[in-house]
Amino acid sequence: MAPALETRGLSMSFGGVIATNDVSFRLEQGARQALIGPNGAGKTTLVNLLTGVLAPSSGSIFLDGVDITGMRSDARVRHGLSRTFQINQLFGTMTPLETLCLAASEHADARGRGWRPMGAKSENVAVVAGLATRFGLADVLEVPTSTLSYGKRRLLEIAVAFACRPRVLLLDEPAAGVPEAERQEILAAVASLPRDVSVLLIEHDMDLVFSFADRISVLVGGSLLTEGPAEAIANDPRVRAVYLGEANA
Repeated sequence: MAPALETRGLSMSFGGVIATNDVSFRLEQGARQALIGPNGAGKTTLVNLLTGVLAPSSGSIFLDGVDITGMRSDARVRHGLSRTFQINQLFGTMTPLETLCLAASEHADARGRGWRPMGAKSENVAVVAGLATRFGLADVLEVPTSTLSYGKRRLLEIAVAFACRPRVLLLDEPAAGVPEAERQEILAAVASLPRDVSVLLIEHDMDLVFSFADRISVLVGGSLLTEGPAEAIANDPRVRAVYLGEANA
């Protein structure tokens, strides 16, 4: 069986600066995997390459065995690759109800005719209701998104990505900036994602990483330092040196 997501020799340079250096990794079907690394390791560049925001200088990207290297970002979403962002991308004046309706409608309408009222398609009603329940948003569906707590906004962003019915979901620091009281709600929502969705978590919070991931990939200086089961990574002296070095810098 082909990996859910795979890169082969993926490199990206900006002028003379190499941001991603010959990265080859695999996200297996149904995986719960984390990508970690110190600041400046190249994690954001790698995610932008995976999602089509950037075109690689060399190398290839495969989704379920299909080469998507030259595919546009929106086409990658339609083919089953969704992401969240480090910085919130939501419209503050829209309600979660409107936001989820838009996401569900856009996914259902492959020809991109745009959002129609929620009642126009009964299947969208069921999708939105299911998303609201799964991500703990049922009691805030009709308030402006700008009034939500930051944790709820993060949950809404994950729900929007999930509304695209991904086979691969990239979560870019979903708990960044979220108060401790709300972090557990995000962790529970991520942990409850169905196993037919393969998840790559990009995260600085090691507690979150080790509570979620079965496998961890470590990126340093744009290159993969090591990969392996979470326990092995936790005890790897090279990984410990990287993080201790960052902490003491």
